[in-house]
Amino acid sequence: MRRESLSVNVGGVLIGSKHPICVQSMTNTATSDVDGTVKQIKELVDAGSELVRVTVMNDSFAEAVPLIKKRLVDAGYDVPLIGDFHFNGHLLLDRNPSCAKALDKYRINPGNVGLGEKHDANFKAIIEKAIEYDKPVRIGVNAGSLDQSVLTRLMDANTALPYEEQKDSEAVLVDAMVASALESAKAAESYGLSSERIILSAKVSNVPQLIAAYTQLASSCKYPLHLGLTEAGLGTKGIVASTAGISHLLQLGIGDTIRVSLTPTPSSPRTTEVEVAQQILQLNGIRNFMPTVTSCPGCGRTTSTVFQEIAEEVTSFLKERSPEWKKKGYSGFESMTVAIMGCIVNGPGESKESNIGLSLPGAGENPTSPVFVDGKQVCVLKGEGRITDFKRMIEEYVVEKYG
Repeated sequence: MRRESLSVNVGGVLIGSKHPICVQSMTNTATSDVDGTVKQIKELVDAGSELVRVTVMNDSFAEAVPLIKKRLVDAGYDVPLIGDFHFNGHLLLDRNPSCAKALDKYRINPGNVGLGEKHDANFKAIIEKAIEYDKPVRIGVNAGSLDQSVLTRLMDANTALPYEEQKDSEAVLVDAMVASALESAKAAESYGLSSERIILSAKVSNVPQLIAAYTQLASSCKYPLHLGLTEAGLGTKGIVASTAGISHLLQLGIGDTIRVSLTPTPSSPRTTEVEVAQQILQLNGIRNFMPTVTSCPGCGRTTSTVFQEIAEEVTSFLKERSPEWKKKGYSGFESMTVAIMGCIVNGPGESKESNIGLSLPGAGENPTSPVFVDGKQVCVLKGEGRITDFKRMIEEYVVEKYG
């Protein structure tokens, strides 16, 4: 059962337990590069990102935000934009009112809004701008930039306990992250910001700590929670770590929006993090974004690469066609399954269980390939044209059943 949380409107996208868990992402372009940032935001939105965050680190970045927003809206991309502020957000929002107005949400890290006496004043200044422009905020605590005053206070309190009652340093860090988020939210409300304008996050790169932090947050407030590991890492490690942490929390009913923070390789597209986030939601049975391809890993019975090539091409076909099917108003196709099986051991059974499936015979894989639709064999494909024929059959199935 999903945890109950308040509803927060972020540029028309509603975040909270009464609404679908949404996917968001962040650009890695210099925001001052209007052309490059607009291009990347379009790519992220086309991949399925429902909110996009941009860095606002100086006046040139802030001045670019309204230009980026206008270019996107003019091109039909009215996606909510989130401004990511660290250290000088109170100054940038004050000096750049057009930026403050154009953004749909402000992200504040309470550990990076000033030290000592300046902390509260700077934090309050940002909250006052959010109130002035009627914008929600995400109070995003990060383990790597945690408010040291909170951590020191809890460390001292822990040390004062009898030895047998003391927590280890990792547990105290989690407590400090949660305390920083909750205390900052309480302060924001005391300055006049509505509770329905606040989203919280407590990100760390360690999966057990992430789960502990969000479990505490979830039981301590009704604010919507933004899930994600920070600095998840590169490639497989980043995907596995994000999936492990986010999936565990989602299965506990915790989380209202997610972002997968992958370190991209120089050759990989930024959109990979969006696709991973969608797959996390889809494979946890929460939201469907495109048909699922079931395919076997291969073994000694599948000596050629035919079934691998078919699985790869069909997957690409579904990714390409899904946006077009959505534009045409087709409904429900996202939940369909397509099977591409390599041999006769599990092939016929898996193909029968799918909406539409193709089963290959195994070693050699050239003779015949039966196709099953809704559990019944409808034809046999063979030869080099079978991939084209199978894609045509998928298209016809979607049009007939979901069109």
